[in-house]
Amino acid sequence: MRPAEVLKQLAEMRQTYKDQGFSYNQEQQAQYDKLRQLRYERVSYFLKNGIVSKGGLRKKEVEATTEDS
Repeated sequence: MRPAEVLKQLAEMRQTYKDQGFSYNQEQQAQYDKLRQLRYERVSYFLKNGIVSKGGLRKKEVEATTEDS
């Protein structure tokens, strides 16, 4: 299953969850758990290979020091 399909189905499952009074039946719960596991595996793959954006990371600026002689 492609990653985009997983995200789309997860969004649909969340909407169904809301529409059904915040509960899943057994089949829906099993499907949701499967989709969630696929998503976690995908994210952990990105983390292990270092291909995740590290939003707030900045290089430290080295202060220029000048000594008066």
